[in-house]
Amino acid sequence: MERIWSNDEPDDHHMRLPGARSVVTGDALITKENLAQVIKLQGRLCLYGEAGVGKTFLTRGVLRELAPVSTFWVRFRAHPYLRDIREALFESLGMAGPVPRRAGQFDRLILQQLRGEFRVLVCDEAQWLSAECFELWRFLWDDRETKIVLVFVGGHNCYKVLRSKPMLASRVTIWQELQRLSREEVATVISAFHPVWAQVDPADLAFVDTRAAHGNFRMWVTITCLAVEALTLFDQPRVDRKVLEWVFSKLGGSP
Repeated sequence: MERIWSNDEPDDHHMRLPGARSVVTGDALITKENLAQVIKLQGRLCLYGEAGVGKTFLTRGVLRELAPVSTFWVRFRAHPYLRDIREALFESLGMAGPVPRRAGQFDRLILQQLRGEFRVLVCDEAQWLSAECFELWRFLWDDRETKIVLVFVGGHNCYKVLRSKPMLASRVTIWQELQRLSREEVATVISAFHPVWAQVDPADLAFVDTRAAHGNFRMWVTITCLAVEALTLFDQPRVDRKVLEWVFSKLGGSP
């Protein structure tokens, strides 16, 4: 199976899983198409979904190809205040000098930094943002002299807050919800995802998905890490039901 992008980074994968590969899913292709469109239009993308479906992973990999120099990630603590967003932007954009104390001065400084040079600003974990925080992003994007693309990546609350405010919702160019892997995708994608699954019978892959992974890619990564450990522990060349039962015993429940 081909890769969705060509330049994998080990740190992209949950738990920094050695040997993991980026693989093509339906959502991955749509994400690549949508990011290309919002970059072309200098618009805004809301990419949302439940935890573990690959939102950040896909965004990072695709933007490394589409806008490797122009992409800036903005991160903040949970439930941020407006000043947290401003300080996160200050740090992400590499702005020099003392951090302004007053909001108006801070906003003018950020606008000055954003004017002229094209940038893709990725707001990760956007489910933590309040409507007030989203309004700050709207203010920056609405400025006629800024050349920015905004990508909001987060859980379902990100979608809920944006949709509830017409002034915010009307400015989102593309909405995309990422889904869990379908049973058909599990049969083809997981065997290409990591060598440990390459020779595993599709029926066993379906068994793992039904028993523990439930189409959640992050859970599949966790299971893969444990399976690699089990092969060493039991001195086995391939995954079998004995290995899988050992893995399941470590998970402590299913999502």
